[in-house]
Amino acid sequence: MTIETTENTDSFESSGDHEEPRTEDPRPDKLRRANSLVLVNTGHGKGKSSAAFGVVMRGVAREWPIAVVQFLKSGNWHTGEEKVAKQLGVDWWTLGEGFSWDSDDLTEDEAVAQAAFAKAQEVMASGDYKLVVLDEISYPMNWGWIDTSVVASSVAERSEKTNVVLTGRDMPQAIIDVADTATEMTNIKHAYEQGIRAKRGIDF
Repeated sequence: MTIETTENTDSFESSGDHEEPRTEDPRPDKLRRANSLVLVNTGHGKGKSSAAFGVVMRGVAREWPIAVVQFLKSGNWHTGEEKVAKQLGVDWWTLGEGFSWDSDDLTEDEAVAQAAFAKAQEVMASGDYKLVVLDEISYPMNWGWIDTSVVASSVAERSEKTNVVLTGRDMPQAIIDVADTATEMTNIKHAYEQGIRAKRGIDF
């Protein structure tokens, strides 16, 4: 996977063995406004979906109509983010079938993923939403269940006022190419690697 990077615009820059605050504005000249943006959260580190749902909270604060389509979690998960988002008026579809290794019929899972993408196409094109989150969509693309090129074109051809966030490990390059911002979460250390189960309120 290739991700293009730009100059770091954090508030601090390294100078030898210590950091110095910037004294010049690092932002580029002639910044412009965009009707909408596409964000990708990928990588093997924790936080891809959590970051997307942070954007959902920002959108709610701006009174945006918002839709979330989940491609991996099943309707039996009842996650904390789904509970609070629905209370805040977010339209939420959990259309996955759960982890692939728990599946009794991967052919059915593939059909469910295709139905989830059909819903995603509908909400992106409708113009009814200012923000659409396609959570864990990289997995069915990488498994060949949904066509990456069709996902990329659907995102590119979305309603012009609809922002889109796509999450998942190993996001295909075609999706990164249509994104305005792509972030790779890097795993440094994870509780799961120490044999600790996912924790309610932290992980779901």
